[in-house]
Amino acid sequence: MTQAVVSELDERVPGRRWTVRLDAVDRSSTTVRVSCSRPACAEQRLPTAAAGRAAAVAHLKAHLSAAPEPRPGVYCACRADGCQGHLPATDRPGRTEPWRCGGPIVLAVLADREGRWWRVLECCARCAAATPGARTAGRAPAPRPGGRPAPAVAGAPQFSDHQAAPGSVPAPRTARVRRRKPLPKIAQRIIPYDLRPLTLRDELVELGNLFRSYQEREEPDLELLADLHSRKASAFVAWADATGDIRLRLEAQRAEQAAAAARLQHQHRTGGIAGDGPAVDRLLSAPAQWEHARAVLGHVADNAPLPGPEARLLVLMLTLRTAHTGTGNLVGQDLVMLGLTDPGELVERLTDCGWLGLSGTVADLLVSRPENATPITVPSLVPRDGERPFTFGRKMRPKLSGWAQRVVSEKKLRKSKAPAGTRLLALTLASRTDAAGRLGPEGRGITLDTLTAQVPVGPEELEQAADRLTATGWLTDAVLTDTHLTGQLAERVLPLTCPFAPGRS
Repeated sequence: MTQAVVSELDERVPGRRWTVRLDAVDRSSTTVRVSCSRPACAEQRLPTAAAGRAAAVAHLKAHLSAAPEPRPGVYCACRADGCQGHLPATDRPGRTEPWRCGGPIVLAVLADREGRWWRVLECCARCAAATPGARTAGRAPAPRPGGRPAPAVAGAPQFSDHQAAPGSVPAPRTARVRRRKPLPKIAQRIIPYDLRPLTLRDELVELGNLFRSYQEREEPDLELLADLHSRKASAFVAWADATGDIRLRLEAQRAEQAAAAARLQHQHRTGGIAGDGPAVDRLLSAPAQWEHARAVLGHVADNAPLPGPEARLLVLMLTLRTAHTGTGNLVGQDLVMLGLTDPGELVERLTDCGWLGLSGTVADLLVSRPENATPITVPSLVPRDGERPFTFGRKMRPKLSGWAQRVVSEKKLRKSKAPAGTRLLALTLASRTDAAGRLGPEGRGITLDTLTAQVPVGPEELEQAADRLTATGWLTDAVLTDTHLTGQLAERVLPLTCPFAPGRS
C-alpha cells in the first residue's frame, strides 16, 4: 500500500515558478532590461527605470491573467529554499520527512522591496502563509463532491486545513517588529544613565531635546541657536570634567565657535553690528562661506601653475568653476568678462602645462555659448581616494563662484577696464575686512606679505592698483606703507565683503 502511494506521488508534477527581473543594461545610461524566466518570453529594453518597472508589472499581470488559477494536485514549488514552512523548529529535533506542506495549492506572488524582481509560484497555503510579503493571486479549485482526495505520503504529517472550506487560505505572516525606547542623545552621543551629577545629565537630555525641536522649526532663530550652543559648550565642559574624555572638551570648543558664528550672523541680519558700520545684506551671508572663499584664494596663491596676475586671475576663476569634482563647464563670455589681454593664449599655456583639460579646441571654447558650453577638467582638483582639496559641498561651489564673478566684473571695474592685478586686489580686499568694511582684522590693515602672495605684482604695480580702486570708488582713506595697507571699503561694495569673525585674523 505504501509503495502504491509513493509511486502515485512520484507521478505528480512540481509546481510552476517564474521570475520577472528588472536590470540595468550598463552604467553609462539609464536604459533597463526586463526579462522573464519563461522560455517563450522575449527580453524588453526600456529607456528609464520607471518605464521598465511599469513594463515588468504589466508582463507579470499578463501571466496571471493567462493562468489565473494554479493547477490542482501539484507539488509545492517553494522547494524548501528558505521556506519557513520547511524549516525545523528549534526546540525539537529536525524532521526527516521530505514534505511538510499543507493546505490547498495557491498562486503566490512575491516582490522585491526595491522593485528589482517579481516572482510567481504554485505552492501550498502553508508555505504561502509562512513567507513574509507573499500575496495570494489564486487558489486551486475545490475537489468535486465525492472526488478522490490527493494521496498522502506514507509517514507524512496530516493538517487540519485539508478540511478547510474553499477559499480559506491563511493570511501571510508578517514579521514581528520590536520597538525599544530611544536612548537620550545629544550631538550623536548617548547620554549614560549613570552620569553624575544628575543635574548635568538632566541638562544634557534637555539640550538634546531642544536642539531636535529647533531643527523642526520652519524659520531660523539665530539668537536662540547661539544660546543653545553656549549652554551646550558649558554642559560639555562639565561632562568632560566628570568623565575625563578630551573629545568632549573639543566638542565644547566647537560649540563655542558655533555660538559666536550664530551671534555674528544674527547681528548682520538684524543690523546690530558693533560700532558705526551699516547693516549689510551680503552676497555670502554666513561666516563659513567667508572662510571657504579665503581658503580658495589661499589655495590658488599656493598652487598657481603660471606666473603673473592675468594667469592667477584665470586660474582662480577656473578653480571656482571646478572646485567640487574637478570638472565644470565654461563659455567664451566667462573669459571675456575677466578683461584679459589674450585669453586664448593663456588657456593654451594652461593646457600645455597639464593643469587644464579641454574637451575641444581653444577656438571652440572662445566662441562657445551657454547652449553649447565647453566641458573642462582640472586634474589636480579631481577627488582621489575620497579626499578633496576643499571641504565645502556641491551647493556651496556656485555661490563662491558667483561671488568672485560679481567682484571681478563689478560695474565700475568693468567700465574702467581694470587690469587683472586690480581685480585680484579687489577680491583680496573684499575677503579681508571687518564687519564695517575696514581693511584687515579689526581694521588694523592687511600686511604687505599677504597682498603680494595674493596679487603677484611688484610694489609699484600694487600701489597703482590701490589708486585705481580708489578712483573707481572701491576704496577710501587708503594708506600703503612698507608693511600694511589700511583703508575703508566703500559702502556700495560692502555686500561683496567676507569679514573676519571677531578675534580672528
